Amino acid sequence: MSLRDGTKKMSKSDSSDYSRINLTDDADTIALKIRKAKTDPEPLPDGLEDLASRPEADNLVTIFAALAGETRAETLARFAGGQFSVLKNELVELAVARVAPITAEMNRLMADPGEIDRILRRGAERAGAIAIPHLAEVHDIIGILRP
Repeated sequence: MSLRDGTKKMSKSDSSDYSRINLTDDADTIALKIRKAKTDPEPLPDGLEDLASRPEADNLVTIFAALAGETRAETLARFAGGQFSVLKNELVELAVARVAPITAEMNRLMADPGEIDRILRRGAERAGAIAIPHLAEVHDIIGILRP
């Protein structure tokens, strides 16, 4: 969900770059975006049913749970009654830990266009090995002659 509006999805088409975490964002940018994420003035609720009317709280709890590999209830139990600043600080650490390896690999690949071409070529070869026999079978079934 959007970091600027808990009722919207994260989207590349959103005009605000602060609405999303990009896989190319560095640690400082991720931290800034999460710390600026929209919240409400109330402490985090105790139960999932209370999140329904608080989209920004629900959003941050959901993002944390997804990155931590836990349920929303487990995340909420961890932070219930606390301030958003505590959740956001832990979310920053977790998001950076999860996104940083992806960012590093993307940067490595972008620095070596030849490697991207090799990966695409291998993928095309693998896809062809799977598709060509099926395509030949379809041609036989519908009567298309092959050279």
